[in-house]
Amino acid sequence: MRRVMFAAAVIGALLPVTARAQDRDPDKNVADGGVKVAGWEARLDKAGQKESNLKFYTMGRGMHVTTGPSGIFWNPSHMGQMTGKGYTVRGSFTQTKAPTHPEAYGIFAGGSDLGGDDVNYLYFIVRGDGKFMVNHRIGTEVHKMVPWTENAAVAKQDSAGKATNHLAIIAGPEKVSFTVNGKEVTSLPSTEMTGPMKLKSLSGIGGIRVNHNLDVHIGEFEVVATK
Repeated sequence: MRRVMFAAAVIGALLPVTARAQDRDPDKNVADGGVKVAGWEARLDKAGQKESNLKFYTMGRGMHVTTGPSGIFWNPSHMGQMTGKGYTVRGSFTQTKAPTHPEAYGIFAGGSDLGGDDVNYLYFIVRGDGKFMVNHRIGTEVHKMVPWTENAAVAKQDSAGKATNHLAIIAGPEKVSFTVNGKEVTSLPSTEMTGPMKLKSLSGIGGIRVNHNLDVHIGEFEVVATK
């Protein structure tokens, strides 16, 4: 019996921290939910989840997201074109409340088939402990491109759980640069972004990503040609 209990304890200790944390932190149900910003769409991470369990709406001159389940948000008009010097996806994000455990928010680029089985995008996210990450998603697979990394440019949440970060993905002919509050925190060669099991093209829709059980205000968001 003691050996069985010891084995169970070891297995529990080896489980990813995020998985164990989410088991204790189920998706919240959000009142008056839905995607309420004209022209915008959403895709939730897991099949069977409902948009009614999150809320994406206009607030003042910006937008506000309260999750529920994690997912992405986009407007099909926000297309980034790899012509000339490329383009920039950028946004200003304020986490307004402390989550139960570190959860992330940010932006994505190169999006295609966002509502289909072959969903494909590159995303750049930060969280309240001062770390950032770059991932690629295609279908149900997630490829880690830059793991969670601490960087002084990322504003950490304060005692009230609040933090504001300005994020940008700058897609150019030679590299894709990722910046937080005006500082480049990492970059990747543009030639490594496309191909089998990668982005179809760096040209694609740009949008917003918010993980589960967060309350985030987006003061601004845009996709613009690089000058």
